[in-house]
Amino acid sequence: MPPRWRWTEPRVPDTVTNARPAPAFFELRDWREGGERVSTPLGSLFVRRQIEPRLPVLLLIHGFPSASWDWAPLWEPLSQHFSLVALDLLGFGDSAKPRGHRYAIAEQAELCEWLLRREGAWDYHVLAHDYGDTVAQELLARQLDKRKPRPSMRSVVFLNGGLFPEMHRPRAMQRLLALPGLGPLIARASSKARFADNMKAIFGKQTPPDPRVIDGLWTLLRHDDGHLALPRLLRYMSERKKQRARWVGAMERVAMPMALINGSADPVSGAHAAARWRELLGDDDLHELPGIGHYPQLEAPEAVLEAALVFWSRHRLLGPVDPRPSVSITTR
Repeated sequence: MPPRWRWTEPRVPDTVTNARPAPAFFELRDWREGGERVSTPLGSLFVRRQIEPRLPVLLLIHGFPSASWDWAPLWEPLSQHFSLVALDLLGFGDSAKPRGHRYAIAEQAELCEWLLRREGAWDYHVLAHDYGDTVAQELLARQLDKRKPRPSMRSVVFLNGGLFPEMHRPRAMQRLLALPGLGPLIARASSKARFADNMKAIFGKQTPPDPRVIDGLWTLLRHDDGHLALPRLLRYMSERKKQRARWVGAMERVAMPMALINGSADPVSGAHAAARWRELLGDDDLHELPGIGHYPQLEAPEAVLEAALVFWSRHRLLGPVDPRPSVSITTR
């Protein structure tokens, strides 16, 4: 069987330097060996970084219920254009999973900013997916708060996620896991077969997950009994509704380059979510991927890279870091 993550050269403007091919498959073992554990007051975080001082910083924020390994197919080509920083968010992957912890999006955003400050990255860009979209929205909202010095976000690319809570269609298993009392029982009874079925249901019909991807994601989910944290992590669904004015409002108010690269066949946040984006934000930087499901970076990494490079090139965000002082964020 040929490798699923085989590279094809993207069709991008001549002003964009073509990236080198991505690996056909990036073993989880190799991904882990390329990272490090960073201590925080809440526990250790798994962090993977590839820094080139001349290049702008790109923060990669993964989704639920996976981890930073999601970005493996894009890592090498992205590193030609950015210094890369990726982490397993608290409660995910190889990061700490504190028992009984009340996970919150604001806390995840605080950890991201802490990590950026640790890297000396006072200007940065974001590429986010799913749960990571919500963390990115909180980071975006913080750009409007001038009371505290913080790293300055310069652009954000969202992949499929619940940006607009009224358009989010969670799967039945997510709803059950989020129920008080019942959720923890379901989490304890989870199995790899059930996990695989749920993942396959949100991928495109023509782009099902490679069995090795399922193996790796299941390994990360089960690490340190991470599956038991799922009910608490799923609080983000109710947070999205409570914080809609703040998070969607920030997208409407902050004058910053923003793009959505959307797998149209995603039953959770596919074409219906893209339609809402078009209604509220226009379609200049909306890139729809027909037939692709909830995980564009795994299903069609070459298409994601092509769309992202076109976006970054159009807004002149590629190239060496400008040594001049940062310009303050403005509002629309």
